[in-house]
Amino acid sequence: MNVLIVEDENAAARRLEKMLTEVEPEAQVVGRLDSIESTVSWLGENPEPDLMLLDIHLADGGSFEIFEHAQVRCPVIFTTAYDEYALEAFKVNAVDYLLKPIKRNELTAAIDKYKRVFKKTTPNYETLLETMRRQQESPRRLLIRFANSIKLVDLQDAAYFYTKDKITFLITRQQGKRYPVDHPLEKLEGMLDPKSFFRINRQFIINIDAIREMHPYSKSRIKIDLEPASDMDTIVSTERSAAFKKWLVGEE
Repeated sequence: MNVLIVEDENAAARRLEKMLTEVEPEAQVVGRLDSIESTVSWLGENPEPDLMLLDIHLADGGSFEIFEHAQVRCPVIFTTAYDEYALEAFKVNAVDYLLKPIKRNELTAAIDKYKRVFKKTTPNYETLLETMRRQQESPRRLLIRFANSIKLVDLQDAAYFYTKDKITFLITRQQGKRYPVDHPLEKLEGMLDPKSFFRINRQFIINIDAIREMHPYSKSRIKIDLEPASDMDTIVSTERSAAFKKWLVGEE
């Protein structure tokens, strides 16, 4: 089994190669590359490997660019130190997605999956690439002007957004802080991860992790208790109730 390793940290690449040869003695590393440019060049000049171990974040950019400049037909196991990507897309469209530091048992499971499912097939990377592009383009922080200062707020810490008196506010999850936001809810909807955030009515966009309890309400609507608590009623509107229920269970 010929394996190509693409990793821009030398120590991590050496560790990965050593672990790979331990869990799969028949594996032969045919190349160890550290950039988009070198990988595109290698793929154009060498036979296709049986498997690629590919770091998502390389020194010269996101590794999805490799797929835009070279034809990749071999299965890929992605590796990364970050967990902001949609795992479902990687699980379906790639062999696996391994979070650093990579554990021996996880690499073993990924190699077993490659042998069982992907060895004789070519994954379809189109959905995966679209997900990666979307994640690359989506902001992870908001720049907020507050009093006489400017603050960066990580969107992972956003419990919910709401409007009051024509002003948009953000409430943080960790400390329950309230900050005014320059963007209206309409714009925020396009900026936020739709798997984590949902607009329940005209006034609120909520993070799924901020839901403390839910209660049946009139006309099939749902009333939500948020954490941190809101002093306003948070009720899913009638027209959004069906979509909200699908969102809760992860349906499209």
